[in-house]
Amino acid sequence: MNINSRLRLRRGKFSAAEKVPAGKIFFSGIKLHCGRAAAFALALILMMIVSLRANLLESEASPELIFPQTAKMSGQEILKRVDDNITAGNKVMTAKMIIHLRRASRTVEFKSYIQGTEKAFTEFLAPPREKGTKMLKLGDQLWMYSPWTDRTILISGHMLRQSVMGSDLSYEDMMEDPRLSNSYTAEVVGEEKVRLEAQGGAEALCWVLELTARQEDVAYPRRRLWVDRERYVVLREELYARGGTLLKKVEVLSLRKFDSRWVPERAIFKDILKAGEGTEFVIEALEFDAKIPEHIFTRASLK
Repeated sequence: MNINSRLRLRRGKFSAAEKVPAGKIFFSGIKLHCGRAAAFALALILMMIVSLRANLLESEASPELIFPQTAKMSGQEILKRVDDNITAGNKVMTAKMIIHLRRASRTVEFKSYIQGTEKAFTEFLAPPREKGTKMLKLGDQLWMYSPWTDRTILISGHMLRQSVMGSDLSYEDMMEDPRLSNSYTAEVVGEEKVRLEAQGGAEALCWVLELTARQEDVAYPRRRLWVDRERYVVLREELYARGGTLLKKVEVLSLRKFDSRWVPERAIFKDILKAGEGTEFVIEALEFDAKIPEHIFTRASLK
């Protein structure tokens, strides 16, 4: 893959909040590469952060009372209910991602503040070389601050396809619309059982949905989802290129109850085109309907 330029960020190289062109950069000690992008984040980091995609389940109330099933539901109806499950107000999450590289693993810890689907603020807490790095999503803009360079940059263009902190998640994954029904049509193509490997091998009967993009400007023209029939949560996901090449996949390993909601506690996000065993996302604490000061979602909070 051709890369037109290499830039090195260091004090004095760029002015504050400068927009950096596409290419290869060194940021906070991590080498980031442009490439064909396929979450977590973070579908969790912000596929789990916004963005992360949290895949939140409904409360302890019976799913039939909240989402009464009909004899036969269409794929679009199921997809809409999946979207309704992940819709929530303010959330504060403490989590980590374990990046399984080819020969070793590294753990990145972070805390995220999320408001709806348009605003998210994340601060990285560990390891030391990442501590103090911050990210701010406002609508379709994503800003990043590095304490090593004391600079704020706008992640845009081809830079959105780069890896987040060396993980299997791209910035582009973090920026996509979390409500899939806005961007895709869905068709039920079967039913399968999915095992939650880190939860005693418990199985859940799932609908298998085939998703096709409504427009061309999406990262993944095709998706396949395995949706829990009882709780309308995605337990497995495959992301495809237009030609049918598998680009990324997500596997939920275990669920945990937070504030009367069942949430994917652990999940593996794997970029098929990237070496290594994938990135594992683990939610350690999650608060719903949290009170978040409005100034958190401003660029002033990045420094």
